[in-house]
Amino acid sequence: MASREYRLAGPATGHAGDGDAARSPPTNYGALVVQTLSSMTRGSGSINQMELRRCFGLSSSYLITDMTMDPDNGHSTWLAGFRNLVEVVVALHGRGELEPETVSAASKACSECWSAAQSWREMNECQDGVKQAALRLKGLLDANGKTYRGMPIYVPT
Repeated sequence: MASREYRLAGPATGHAGDGDAARSPPTNYGALVVQTLSSMTRGSGSINQMELRRCFGLSSSYLITDMTMDPDNGHSTWLAGFRNLVEVVVALHGRGELEPETVSAASKACSECWSAAQSWREMNECQDGVKQAALRLKGLLDANGKTYRGMPIYVPT
């Protein structure tokens, strides 16, 4: 008796065997961050820190989707976005405009991304990027390492 090969049914459109036809385009955290920063500065030239915090809140999800949907380039797209966000935080600090809530969101994002990156050995580069970002952010904190300008921030335990 011949062995049977089972295949999942392909999409209704496209060619038989064309697995790429059903795939969604890969996510790109770097592009999301650039688009968000561009749209918020286009009119007023100022940074909406609520939007910045939203981007930080999405970082761990994008870390996973960038890496899984684009294994060859996902680490690069994600790192570019995360580094850009951290650079904006550092610039806001330098201008005296950084809000403690934004520092807290960045700190929490570092913690969440560190945990996610530890799950896969393919994410070693991302772990290094998170570590570098966390060190840059730590340099902005008050001497006790738990507050920013006297206000408590998220500090992983």
